[in-house]
Amino acid sequence: MSGPRVRFAPSPTGYFHVGSARTALFNWFIARQSADGVFLLRIEDTDAERNREEWVDGIISAMHWLGFVEDEGPFRQSDNTAAHDAAVTALLEAWYLYPCACTADEVQARKGDNKTPGYDGFCRDRAVPRGPGTALRFRTPREGATTVPDLIRGDVVTSNAVIEDFVVARSSGAALFALANVVDDRNDRITHVIRGEEHLPNTPKQILLWEALSAATGNVVQVPVYAHLPVLVNEQRKKLSKRRDPVAVESYRDQGYLPAAITNYLSLLGWSPRGDEEKVPLSTCIEQFRLEDVSHSPAFFDLKKMAHLNGEYIRELPLEEFLEASAPWVSPWASNWQPTDRTPPWTAADFDGDTWRRIAPLVQERVALLGDIVEMVDFFFLPVAPFDEAAFDKTIGRDENGQALLSNALEVFATVEWTAPTLHQATVALGESLGLNLRKAQAPLRCAVTGRTVGPPLFESLEYLGRDRTLTRIREALAKVAG
Repeated sequence: MSGPRVRFAPSPTGYFHVGSARTALFNWFIARQSADGVFLLRIEDTDAERNREEWVDGIISAMHWLGFVEDEGPFRQSDNTAAHDAAVTALLEAWYLYPCACTADEVQARKGDNKTPGYDGFCRDRAVPRGPGTALRFRTPREGATTVPDLIRGDVVTSNAVIEDFVVARSSGAALFALANVVDDRNDRITHVIRGEEHLPNTPKQILLWEALSAATGNVVQVPVYAHLPVLVNEQRKKLSKRRDPVAVESYRDQGYLPAAITNYLSLLGWSPRGDEEKVPLSTCIEQFRLEDVSHSPAFFDLKKMAHLNGEYIRELPLEEFLEASAPWVSPWASNWQPTDRTPPWTAADFDGDTWRRIAPLVQERVALLGDIVEMVDFFFLPVAPFDEAAFDKTIGRDENGQALLSNALEVFATVEWTAPTLHQATVALGESLGLNLRKAQAPLRCAVTGRTVGPPLFESLEYLGRDRTLTRIREALAKVAG
């Protein structure tokens, strides 16, 4: 028996949504659990008014970055028009479809105050001739029920009496989503349809179409099993929205998330492996993942938790891998890929690769996102330290002890051995002479030299920055006070 055939079928109408990425991941898990499983990518691009080619490229690029490389495809739904047209013809000839000339206003007028949604079947038995202005509707059975075999929700049973005679083709003859999707899934021999729960209301209609096509064409294809994944929600427990929430995978790549961290986090949205660990190897997810274990409750997309997990992955990287991973942010001119929304404030000429290699281990322990590196190390590569006015006022400008410590440091640092341990000892002594503990003694030094009150370890930073540049920045800080 052949393995599962699953498909991910995004519409290129925007950036690659994290919810879509979770859907692709769960499909990919199912395919990878079998030696002959197939993960198929089909771009559903028939909405010409909303589709854009750069979004197709963005979806594929983001998927490949995350590691979901398709076994077949990418295919274009727009290339399957002939198959869709043939399906329309077969269903029409077999009496499963009928032409309808009703306008939306006419349908609404007949409904009056009746709040029941759906079409009233006015043209069902009127033998309306097919022509301009007529859509094709499916002749939904009046009796019985349609069952959706859903691995997450169990059998979902819908009475056929509440399913309207829905439109499957425009007056032009072009198949709409419901039919095109079914035709493509049949032709692609899809065994599992794994998608978001927003598609669940359409599924009974698609099963009716699937079975009708088997009967009308004589090509009997097994109806797939379904799994409708829970929605992702934000902190307010509202469904993630492109307009309101940060949902684009491309944006998370720009910020400096690692693909392994994102896939790990996405895998835990609605499902969890055995044990209590949140950092789970991909191989374990593939081995243990079962659609039957996925919850049908909404899953909270917790940005803080994902960033924390990303930090764990960063800290685990060997140094060479960290240097390579951070290159798009610190030396984009030497990288095959660069973030689309940011560049470092220094030039290639300002950047010192040897200095970066020395300080990289210190930074690696402190960042949650690779994009955070820039603000942590910019003082090494800029001619003048960045200036945070609030931090300066607090630690130096309005603090006489801070000013005194810097003045004394100028004298002591001019002759002290320039190593991190010696600089540490000297600063402790400088602080004690002014009644300051080490934390308070470090603050004005860090602000004067780095421009900020947070950053990599101070004394290692001073050692790598060098005596001359350190003393110059202390003088510049005191000059600002003077005026």
